[in-house]
Amino acid sequence: MRSDLINLAPPPQPFGLSLSKAFPFLFPFRKKGRASTSSARTVLGLCSLFFAHAAAAQQVTTSPAPSAVSVTMYRAPQRAASEPIRLEWLNGYALITETRTVTIPAGLSDIRFEGVAGGILPESAIVSGLPDGVAEKNQDAFLLSPASLLDASLGRRVHLRRTSRATGAVREEEAVVRSGADGAVVVQTATGYEALRCTGLPETIRYDRVPPGLSARPTLSVRTEAKRRTRATLTLSYLASGFDWQANYVGALSPDGTRMDLFAWVTLASGDETSFPQANTQAVAGRLNRSDERRDRTQGQPLELTCFPLGTTSDIPETRFKRIEEFSGQSDGEEIVVTGSRVSAVSFASVAPAPVPVAAPAIMVEQEELGDLKLYRIPEPVTVAAMSQKQVALLAKRGIAVAQVYRINLPRYSGRESMPARRVYTSRNRIAEGLGVPLPAGRVALFGRSEGQRILVGEGSLDDRAVGEDVEIEAGAATGVLATAVKGGAGGGPEDHLLTVTNDRAEAVTFEAEFGGEPVGAGADAGAAFGRRNGRLLWRVTVPANGRVALRYRWKS
Repeated sequence: MRSDLINLAPPPQPFGLSLSKAFPFLFPFRKKGRASTSSARTVLGLCSLFFAHAAAAQQVTTSPAPSAVSVTMYRAPQRAASEPIRLEWLNGYALITETRTVTIPAGLSDIRFEGVAGGILPESAIVSGLPDGVAEKNQDAFLLSPASLLDASLGRRVHLRRTSRATGAVREEEAVVRSGADGAVVVQTATGYEALRCTGLPETIRYDRVPPGLSARPTLSVRTEAKRRTRATLTLSYLASGFDWQANYVGALSPDGTRMDLFAWVTLASGDETSFPQANTQAVAGRLNRSDERRDRTQGQPLELTCFPLGTTSDIPETRFKRIEEFSGQSDGEEIVVTGSRVSAVSFASVAPAPVPVAAPAIMVEQEELGDLKLYRIPEPVTVAAMSQKQVALLAKRGIAVAQVYRINLPRYSGRESMPARRVYTSRNRIAEGLGVPLPAGRVALFGRSEGQRILVGEGSLDDRAVGEDVEIEAGAATGVLATAVKGGAGGGPEDHLLTVTNDRAEAVTFEAEFGGEPVGAGADAGAAFGRRNGRLLWRVTVPANGRVALRYRWKS
């Protein structure tokens, strides 16, 4: 025998198929002889190399969890500061960086990163630390669930377990799944074909094992080819949807309303199914240019089956089956025990914020500059739990100087309109007023005191405010200060308008009217002043206690 053909014996034939039948184009020689034998052996040798290469590609290395993780959250770009965070619908995102140590085999292999965020954007994933780089990235979207488990068992043998309602006896038999989990499931037993859960008996499927390809947790896999076996520390970074954050401010007003103690929380929200324990956590404040693109999240689907009513086109009278009554606890039959529990949705927005703490908390975020953005870093690792919110202290300021004004927006209109003024607390973000720090956007709860008890006096919101900017917190409508605008009015022309402001409070108040156009003032009470705010004309006046002021104006044509 020739020595150069010693290793060219046919490899084991996969799946019990003949190579000549599977690849007929590779076996053109049918005559006996040395030439045909040599050619056949050469082809078999090539097939041996092919299958050896295919086997090498199936090497899989699994990283079950990261050894270290960092989570940086970004606000939802389109969510206004006045909108609360909805845990069931988070439109923000996060940058997640994981550190993992894996053993990479020589040759072509797949590295599976289990336990990544369920909202991962796989196209954003960056893997560094691989000796020979990444050849391919894949998101394993086939998550383990009742529906996917059944779909992956198509054509496989399972165990069909039935329970008699009358006797409670359990009977089990083998079956083969013949259709998927889309609406109805057909199984084949020794007695024929039938639809699952359409016999009137409680029945379920028991599986011997989990079919290959199913992932119990969100997984990202990469394909690489290493020259030699090595152990490497990899860094995996990716963007993930389903996160959000905001600031939550709590203000305590002094009895005279001229000072305020302000405390703030950083509220972090995760709507993802993956928890990140002991994560280095940050939040970025500011507006980033990001397209509003929301994609469907990968998630396991329940098994929902439907049995259609019995129908026939035959002349033979059909047999009507009586529906078996649901178990009520009074009749004979087996008892069904439900081992799950219903989880009710909690509206975090309805929970009243806590009062201002007496002392500053031990942990408070640290502010850092990030270009034109602000980064708030939690100084020690915390757990970003799945489907939850976490709060960490942001700031605590005492004795901030504030002023209360009553304000309306006056649009162009004809006729008569009465409107209550809005209570607005104003200040300036400067050290002189007791602030002087960047204020990220968020919701504000204001508390006052009545007979020694702290009570909620209003809720508002605050947009991003840099140092030196005006700070305004709107706390709701004030029923004691009313503005009435009338076209014409006593002593006025047909195009004149009369604005009357009344105050039934026991103290004088500051009133502001912002005009939605360009009016021409025809006359006003003493003490009135005109100015501009954000390009709009502003009338500012002091309304005496239990008094009134008036302004006559005409809109420019």
